[in-house]
Amino acid sequence: MKASNLTWHQTTITKQERRNQNGHGSCVLWFTGLSGSGKSTIANAVSSELFRHGINEYVLDGDNIRHGLNKDLGFSEQDRTENIRRIGEVAKLFVDSGKIVTTAFISPFQADRDQVRELFDDDEFFEIHIDCPLEECEKRDPKQLYAKARRGEIKDFTGINSPYEEPENPDLVIHTNLLSIQESVEVIIHFLQKKNLL
Repeated sequence: MKASNLTWHQTTITKQERRNQNGHGSCVLWFTGLSGSGKSTIANAVSSELFRHGINEYVLDGDNIRHGLNKDLGFSEQDRTENIRRIGEVAKLFVDSGKIVTTAFISPFQADRDQVRELFDDDEFFEIHIDCPLEECEKRDPKQLYAKARRGEIKDFTGINSPYEEPENPDLVIHTNLLSIQESVEVIIHFLQKKNLL
C-alpha cells in the first residue's frame, strides 16, 4: 500500500556544500558481474585506496545488504528487481551525503540497472562491468555457489539457471581474469580522476 500525503523536505545543507567541504565529488560506482567475478574484492580495494587518501567513501555489498535491509527478499526475478531498486535508493542517499559509494551486486538485469541510473544526475552513476568468463568464475567459486547450483541445490542462480545480461554501454569494463586487483584499482582511480571527482 503506497503512502500518500507526503512532501519532500529540502535539507538545509546541500549536496554541493557537502562536496565542497569534503574537497571531492560524490558518485556511485556500480559494480555488476557474475558471482565470483571479483565485485566485492574490487569494491573494497577501491574503497580502501580512497580511504587511504582521505576520501569519504562507503561499500554497499550484496550479501551484507541481504543480511539486513533486504533480508525479506529471495532470488526470484521480482525480488531481484526490488533488491536493486532499494539499494539504488540507498546509494542515492550516500551520494547526496557527499560520499563515493562502491556497490557490489550481481544486478543481472539491464532494465534494473538503467532504472537505478535514472535516480542520479549526470556523472553521479557509473556502471562498471566486472567482466570475468563464467568458466573462471566457476573455478574460483569462493562460496561454493556454482557447485551447489550445478547439483540443483540452488535455484535461480545467475549464470547457471538464471540469465545475466551484460551491460550494453558500461562506463568502464574491468577484466579481472586479465588484471590484478591493484591494476584494476588503478584503472578505476584514474577513471575517477578523469571525471574530476577526486
